[in-house]
Amino acid sequence: MSGSAGGPAGGPGGATPGVRVRALPVGAEALLLETGSAAEVAALHCELLRRRDAGELGGVRDIVPAARTVLLDGVADPRALAARIARWRVAPSAVAQGPLVTVPVRYDGPDLAEVARLWEVPEEEVPGIIGATEFRVAFCGFAPGFGYLTGLPPRLHVPRRATPRTAVPAGSLALAGEYAGVYPRSSPGGWQLIGTTRAVLWDPAREPEALFAPGVRVRFAREAP
Repeated sequence: MSGSAGGPAGGPGGATPGVRVRALPVGAEALLLETGSAAEVAALHCELLRRRDAGELGGVRDIVPAARTVLLDGVADPRALAARIARWRVAPSAVAQGPLVTVPVRYDGPDLAEVARLWEVPEEEVPGIIGATEFRVAFCGFAPGFGYLTGLPPRLHVPRRATPRTAVPAGSLALAGEYAGVYPRSSPGGWQLIGTTRAVLWDPAREPEALFAPGVRVRFAREAP
């Protein structure tokens, strides 16, 4: 992005030597920032929040991270902001420590044995591996209250089920690809189910409504049977 939206950024004059950003105007008042990885999205999201809090982003209303993008809504001049972002230096590891949420889990999921097989560990070791992992909500979507959690190393990534279930119970802790997640309500789904929680992920009467929000750190604590 050499001073205008739509071009690549990175290296000399770019967003950082490590984080590369491509800015695309979306309508008259939005800007879509594309990066190459979930880690880069996390760093860019934190930098955007910091700069908005410092009053550097003008009237930007919403900053919405996704798997490889961050959407800015309420941008008065998308091209001008794209040019400014091109001059930023954002370290790929510059991710602020968000609040920590501990979620109790019963490891009673129907795919627990399959996940253990894929990990090549005894089934009884799965709760300890999950419990020792600090997850981070990378972004939200799919259903109100559903957070896509990163933190598992690549060797523990598992595929989606070949045949999705027509109904996954609310509160199911599940894995798919690089992500973990908890279903906030009953819905179809193809993730591997390893446990359940009684935690309420989405409550419109609560402030905030969602238990998980981008940047929140999550620990899963094993609940006694």
